[in-house]
This record gives sequence, structure tokens and C-alpha cells, in this order.
Amino acid sequence: MSGIYLHVPFCKQACHYCDFHFSTSLNTKNEVIKAMTLELELQKEYLKTPVETIYFGGGTPSILSYKELELLLNKVYQQNNISSGSVEVTLEANPDDLSKEKLQELKKLGVNRLSIGLQSFHEPHLKLMNRAHNAKESLECVKLAQDNGFDNITIDLIYGIPATSHEIWHKDLQTAIDLDVPHISSYCLTVEPKTALGHWTKTGKFTPADDEFGAIQFEHLVKTLKTEGYEHYEISNFAKPGHYSQHNSAYWQGRQYLGIGPGAHSFDGLQTRQYNVSNNPKYAKSLIEKNILPCEVENLTKEDGINEYLLTTLRTSWGCNLNHLRDVYGFDIRKEKGKELEEMDKNGWITWNGDLLILSEKGKLFADQISSDLFV
Repeated sequence: MSGIYLHVPFCKQACHYCDFHFSTSLNTKNEVIKAMTLELELQKEYLKTPVETIYFGGGTPSILSYKELELLLNKVYQQNNISSGSVEVTLEANPDDLSKEKLQELKKLGVNRLSIGLQSFHEPHLKLMNRAHNAKESLECVKLAQDNGFDNITIDLIYGIPATSHEIWHKDLQTAIDLDVPHISSYCLTVEPKTALGHWTKTGKFTPADDEFGAIQFEHLVKTLKTEGYEHYEISNFAKPGHYSQHNSAYWQGRQYLGIGPGAHSFDGLQTRQYNVSNNPKYAKSLIEKNILPCEVENLTKEDGINEYLLTTLRTSWGCNLNHLRDVYGFDIRKEKGKELEEMDKNGWITWNGDLLILSEKGKLFADQISSDLFV
């Protein structure tokens, strides 16, 4: 199994928390899309197994027209060995883009999973984040998508937004539950240096919530969604049975994927990673004028492989397979990190299922620290 990720680096406006690669100028859109089709041709031999997932991310993929999305999808199918079974085709969308006409177009194109970036149902929080949609659109777009035949929907929610109490977060989460979507991705608001929030924090205009505030909201998130029948299968992801993200699950299991577009990453599943230049004009010019993909290739060391496997698998409900570490990398974690594991066990951060190392509910609050402590 392998997947293809298409990075659409355009947005209507810049969210104040986002540090992904994107542009609010559409001047290079035609050139970038053409370059992405050329990259798909150049990279047609990259994936060695059938493609089972296609994911449009960004940026804001829903900003593209029917013809633009059709062009990219057709090229994906032409240049790759596509699985004979059902293919998961996900498109990230902003609520303000999802009109009835747009949804019908996406359905016609074969998009069968929507990832809607709601972030909140609270108007002041949406304005703080500089989202392009309002609270009413947050609520109505999901119902509109459901009415137009989309039953495989995931929504994004952000918690840890400064407030005098947890009431807003509790209401946001309950509203999401009432919409009866099968998948919820939820992330704590993180202040990145090169963002508006980062600048405001530095100048004293914005004060982030403390770690305890975010931790309390995370615990409420986990407990509430568990009660509602969602499975907590990755630190930030919750799904009703049968609705895990196949695309992202493949990432977390270390499978190969191809990233297309400026700023996109690829992984051959073995020893190399590839990073496309995060510059729209440079990306487009190199491919259109020279037929050369502007990227950097990193050869992963044994240590890189071990650390990445630990980082990704420990975030999941299926955990880290000690046999995999031993068989693939010759790394016996019980022997090499016995002291650290003993301390984590004592703290109640980890559990064991045979040769599977899994984070406990308490341990999920310290996932980054646990991974770091186990790195080689």
C-alpha cells in the first residue's frame, strides 16, 4: 500500500497560527498546477506498491476549480499503479468553499472523504485565528456535505485557545459530536515563531494559554469522545469504528508515500526522504523550463529510522512493535533503554501488550518527551 499527497499551496488569507507553506497570491496558480502534473510524470516510478490513498492537502485545496482538480486527479491515475480496490480520496476544504455546487463537483470527481477545517464554532476564536469562515458556516457546511452524500467526513478542531474558563471548548466539542461526523482531528493551539500569533506573543499583544490549560482540555476531549464511541487511535485523531484515516495511518506505520507540489515531502519506505522546495515560483520554473524537480534528498541513517519509528508509532493506539525495531534495525529497546522504560512504567506512562509498547492515557500527555527519551 502506498499513498499520494498533493500539496495545494494557496489560501484566501493567512490563518494567524499556520506555519505551513502557502501563498495568498494566486498569481502563480496556473504554473504551479502545470508543474505538479509534470512532477507526477517525473515521479511515476517512485512508488513500488499500488496506490490506495490520494490526499489533497494545503493550503486550501478547495480553492481549486473543478477543471484544476480534475487535471491533477487524471494525471495521478494515468501515471501510477492504482489499487484495484476502493481508493480513499480525501480533500481538505474550508467551510466557506463548500457550496452545494462545489460538493456535487467533488462527488463527481471521486472525492469520497472530506476533511473540513472548522477549528471552532465560536465566532471570536475564529476571528482571533483569522479564519475565512464564520461560526454559522462552521455549522452549516457539515450538514450541507451530509445532505449531498458525504458520509465519510472528518473535521478539525483547535483547543487550548486562551479563555477565562473551559466552557467554550466544551460547547465546541459538543457541537461537533451533535453533527455526528465519524472522525475528529483535534490539535492544541501552538504558537509558531514565524506566524502572526508568534509575533504578537513576542510583542506582548497575545498571551498563550499555559500547558495545564491545554492538558485539561485534552483530557476532556479524550474522555468525552470515548464516551461517544470514538476510538482514540492517534494522539490527535478520533474515529468511529471503520473510519480511521487510511492515508494518515499509512504515514504512522512507516509506509511509502509520494508528495507532489511545492513544500511536499516524500518517503520511499526504506532509506530516503525527499523535500520539495517551499517556493512556488522556483518550483514551477524548474519543472516547466528545465523538467527538473527542485528538491533535497536525505539518506536516513539507522538512528534516523529508529527515532522516526518511535516518534510515529508511539502516537498510535497500536503502539511500537519491539520486534520491528529488533528485526529491521537490530535495536533491542528493552536492553538499550531499560532504565528509561522502567521510569516510564513507574510513572504510569506506558503499557505493554506482548512486544508492543503503547502509551497509556496519562502517557499521551507526555508523548513528545517519551519519544525523545527513547531516541538513540
